[in-house]
Amino acid sequence: MNTYFFIGIIICFSSPIGYSQSDTSTLKAQFALGVNSPSSAGFVTDFEANSVNFPSINLGLQYMFWEPLGVKLDFGYNRFSSANNSPDFKVNYTRINGQLVFDASHFTSFLNRMGAFVHVGPGVTMIKPLGNYGENKTSYLNTITGLELHYAMSDKLSVYLDASYIVGFSDDFDPVESGFGSFNGNMFTLTIGASISLSGCYYCGD
Repeated sequence: MNTYFFIGIIICFSSPIGYSQSDTSTLKAQFALGVNSPSSAGFVTDFEANSVNFPSINLGLQYMFWEPLGVKLDFGYNRFSSANNSPDFKVNYTRINGQLVFDASHFTSFLNRMGAFVHVGPGVTMIKPLGNYGENKTSYLNTITGLELHYAMSDKLSVYLDASYIVGFSDDFDPVESGFGSFNGNMFTLTIGASISLSGCYYCGD
């Protein structure tokens, strides 16, 4: 079912491209960089990560069906490492999500050139511990919800701040040793990025 879902999202993105050249807000590519904070509940006893970690990297492709609603397919990469009072470890946290997008810019219309977008949707998380615990890889389903605040630099480009929370749906580690240096919990990310129009540019100004 997950495979069919992601194929459907990709088709939604690709099929309308030929018809979207008149509107710069229809199809956009996004890139963002920031920090992450994994939930302490996602670690087994005695393991703990730093409360703030760098980097978090998000890459996305967004298509708006009509003014308020759209979809987004995005990839996220996060790295976090052990706190001082924990055994030494590092984790690569990778996710892929298909999301619904709601344009809530009417709530920020009183601010010049500002926009707001709410996004939510399911995905898959892949955990790869590094170093001594590299064998404790795991993967599980997730759902992400977030809010983006955009500032329009031009018709083609906006910069934005994204705050997102990712909920993981994973069983407890069994045996406990399979959780050493690994992670199966929730995560908060805060990133700053750029959103670049891929549609409507035949009509964009210089």
